[in-house]
Amino acid sequence: MPDLSPIARNLETIRARIAEAAHAAGRDPAGITLIAVSKTHPQPAVLAAMAAGVRVFGENRVQEAAEKFPIAGARLRIIGGLQTNKAEQAVRLADAIDSLDRPRLADAIARAAEAAGRLPELLVQVNIGDEPQKSGVSTAEADSFIRAMRARFGEALKGLMCIPPAAKDPAPHFRRLAAMADAHGLPVRSMGMSGDYAAAIAAGATHLRIGSAIFGQRGENASLHNI
Repeated sequence: MPDLSPIARNLETIRARIAEAAHAAGRDPAGITLIAVSKTHPQPAVLAAMAAGVRVFGENRVQEAAEKFPIAGARLRIIGGLQTNKAEQAVRLADAIDSLDRPRLADAIARAAEAAGRLPELLVQVNIGDEPQKSGVSTAEADSFIRAMRARFGEALKGLMCIPPAAKDPAPHFRRLAAMADAHGLPVRSMGMSGDYAAAIAAGATHLRIGSAIFGQRGENASLHNI
């Protein structure tokens, strides 16, 4: 069996850095949830992260997620753009859908939830930089969309998610999302990834989506297929 200790070592480093950033911001690290983004990585990598204490995982594609989950003790969040024709499978499989961004998707989730008898937690994805190539509701439409989703899904709507523009300082975008969540009384702010999570913590992130800093690049874990 290959040595899986690199994932555990990476997690130890990340947790220490999260704690440092949290303390610098006057926050309790216990209030920050680490989402291990396991997209493109095989199930043995997920199990290695679980052995190191991770319980929450993020996947971009429902079909890929279904090949790895469910796993006892793991919580799955769909963090990528969700097609309406995948909503039924996502509702059955996931504990949370973090990319609610349009009325048609809301309709598909509502129908799937009624059929399945369960409704995952939901986050509205805001296109916080209003970038045309990215998913998410525009900042101009975000407030009205959030109100509509709160009215429709009630307490299942837990918060907001964003991906800031890559070439700009993420801090103002994170602060804007946090203020938007505050204005709507939503407790969850999923923001911050491997390269910018310290800034996200300073702005009030409750959930961090970290992939490559945990699992490495896809090729680095190729041997895990053989466990």
